[in-house]
Amino acid sequence: MKVVAELGSSHGWRLRRGVLDDGREVFAKIAAGSGAASGAGMFRSEAAGLRWLGEAIAVPEVIEAGPDRLVLSWVEEEAPSAVAAERFGRSLARLHRAGAESFGAPWPGFIAELPMDNSPAAGWPEFYGSRRVLPFLRQAGLSSRDAAAVERVVERIAEVAGPPEPPARIHGDLWSGNVLWSGGSGVLIDPAAHGGHRETDLAMMELFGLPYLDRVVGAYQEELPLAEGWRERVPLHQLHPLLVHVVLYGGGYRDAVMNAVRRVLAL
Repeated sequence: MKVVAELGSSHGWRLRRGVLDDGREVFAKIAAGSGAASGAGMFRSEAAGLRWLGEAIAVPEVIEAGPDRLVLSWVEEEAPSAVAAERFGRSLARLHRAGAESFGAPWPGFIAELPMDNSPAAGWPEFYGSRRVLPFLRQAGLSSRDAAAVERVVERIAEVAGPPEPPARIHGDLWSGNVLWSGGSGVLIDPAAHGGHRETDLAMMELFGLPYLDRVVGAYQEELPLAEGWRERVPLHQLHPLLVHVVLYGGGYRDAVMNAVRRVLAL
């Protein structure tokens, strides 16, 4: 691969734009130094997730997933539009409808550089509580009082989760930075893909804002209507990514975590 541009870094990985010998443009994540060992697991996980999502919708092609690099087809970006947002909403509905064998995945999970337990669980409340919320609560360093409040949410997940749904094929880390606008729609990158609850992807898009989100959700609802009360359950699905942000970036996200906790406990 010939490097044509250095694109900075993210979570310790160097990012590059390159060209292969056959002329194809590619995007590469390169592990640096001591990050190479953990990068191998992360790169394999991301590649597996992309291939799995790609069975249902268009995603970047995985060209190489080695111990120190992940090479993907290049996505040429364009400005988002209302029409592209509606197409993306329908595409996301198709992805979720493709389903999964269980809540979880047959590969190790990662969100950014943090490992996640993807071992299957019988139902979503158990999966979300034991595989997503509690492991990151233990790493977040919250006060005992705050931690106890989060634990109360975990105890109530089955009660407040809404009607049971089968496992959906979800992106798992669907903030706005992981949606590239290209080809008249949104293209998913950097997945933490697994069988999960489809409301998780919707809640993550809202957490940090997505262009034309109302158009995305409207088109999604036409394709695959969400269960009644889904908007009230958004804080429940945002609790895990907010805890991840506490672990990654520190206590500045503590208030957002506790606001989500209060809203869930008020349901």
